[in-house]
Amino acid sequence: MSASFLEIVELPSGEIVLRRSDEESAEPLVTMSFSQELLDFLQGDQVEVARAMLDACIAEVGRKTEAEEHIPENRILH
Repeated sequence: MSASFLEIVELPSGEIVLRRSDEESAEPLVTMSFSQELLDFLQGDQVEVARAMLDACIAEVGRKTEAEEHIPENRILH
């Protein structure tokens, strides 16, 4: 993934997307949608919940990338 800035945006449809900030018309990297039941429960905090979910995802990708850097090339992972 390129080193551009990312932004979390709530679309008019109610979906929350992660996209590159310099490419508004490009396809989002991630799209989230919450059920009406969950939206009622969150009482307007859905973007904060989405941000926490994305932070966890980015941290996991970072850990995975670091782990792969230490694996010998001739080893096969499943």
